[in-house]
Amino acid sequence: MANRLKQDICIGENLKKYRKKAGMSQEHVAAKLQVQGIDIVREIISQMELGKCNIRISVLLALAEMYRVPVAAFFADLERYE
Repeated sequence: MANRLKQDICIGENLKKYRKKAGMSQEHVAAKLQVQGIDIVREIISQMELGKCNIRISVLLALAEMYRVPVAAFFADLERYE
């Protein structure tokens, strides 16, 4: 039987991993995003890392720049099939 693609793939663990590698707290990330004009609070960062919140492309691009990783890094090593 063929593999089925998962409907929702969570990148939260990768978001958290790269935030920690950058040495940043969720509060620091939220503050830096707010300075860039992205209205976000620490709780939303937490929800994104837990996979409970959708992520806007603008936020994803800003996080990649902030963490100094390519956007593709957030999608590395994810289970794509059920």
